[in-house]
Amino acid sequence: MLDSTDLTRPQLRRLLRQKRRALSAQAQHRATRQLYRQLAQHPLFRRARHIALYLPNDGEIDPTPLLRAAQRRGKATYLPILNRWPRSKMVFQRVHPHEPLKPNRFRIPEPRHNRAQQRKVWALDLVLLPLVGFDRHGGRLGMGGGFYDRSLAYRGVRKKWHNPTLLGLAHECQQVDRLALASWDVPLKATVTDKAWY
Repeated sequence: MLDSTDLTRPQLRRLLRQKRRALSAQAQHRATRQLYRQLAQHPLFRRARHIALYLPNDGEIDPTPLLRAAQRRGKATYLPILNRWPRSKMVFQRVHPHEPLKPNRFRIPEPRHNRAQQRKVWALDLVLLPLVGFDRHGGRLGMGGGFYDRSLAYRGVRKKWHNPTLLGLAHECQQVDRLALASWDVPLKATVTDKAWY
């Protein structure tokens, strides 16, 4: 586990991104399979009807088998898409099996913009979100763009609002001892890695 006390958030982000990108293709594939085993039969995943996931980028652990499993089970699946305006906003749009995707401005595949297929984040049951670093206390270090934090900011004012359940997904090597949380950081219910739940 990485000691994060002497590092700034940008330094920590850079170091953890290097660690996950350094994983071999074989290690990535093994982590994907193990993540699937951790989550596919878990009650949080099984009970959820509306699930948001992401497509991996920059060495992120891959939830694609979970996306396919959810679709096979008849669940509604959603991917984040970036708004054209304001550019800092992200929404969740339903994605269907074999639907063509296009790269966004960060070259991450996403569905073509279709407002009729979008769902408010508070109406989702489960959001599986990527992260750069995590700790055992629900802390999450994202990529720095703030897209998820802005989308979930309503939880900061509505303390009793429990939807959706937020699970971070990560490689085990992305764990740090303790993250200093900023006022806008939205805590996770748990982080799931290829090895364990935290």
